[in-house]
Amino acid sequence: MASPQSLSEYERRIVAVWAADCAEHVLPLFEAEAPEDDRARDAIERTRAFSRGELDAAGEVRRRFVAGRAAGSADSTAAVAAARAAAQAAGVAHMGAHALGAAAYAAKAAAEASPGDPDALDAEIRWQLDRLQPEARAALAHLPALGSDPAGPLGSGLLATGILGAVIARLQTEIGAGRS
Repeated sequence: MASPQSLSEYERRIVAVWAADCAEHVLPLFEAEAPEDDRARDAIERTRAFSRGELDAAGEVRRRFVAGRAAGSADSTAAVAAARAAAQAAGVAHMGAHALGAAAYAAKAAAEASPGDPDALDAEIRWQLDRLQPEARAALAHLPALGSDPAGPLGSGLLATGILGAVIARLQTEIGAGRS
């Protein structure tokens, strides 16, 4: 039986657009430090291609770790988080819950890039929610609450802790996820 964090392939294609938007919004933070490393940009482009039905889930499942390795090309926590946002977006082909991971890492990147701005995190989350289309919101609302299902990225691992967990919990509250 599939994890409730997977979502259907149709739903994953829908939420992939939003995940790519979130990652792309902070991509310049990574590219400023690693202009020759195109793995994060490629992951976002492939996520968009997956959303359009141009790539299949099986092929993308095998490639989802490539962008994550790009984080090693960056030094600042903001740039590393931006690369990880792209990696999480690429992971949506495998499991829809990675869309929330992409958003959380993007919010972390924005906050880390503006340490003197206490509103940077909130501004990024608002930006993300403003771009969340109704159909993607409905798909994300099917996800279990953070920490309630161990079979996926919303389990008790890295995405459930610290700023990432706080952002995902906030997004889920705004989206109305985890109530089914």
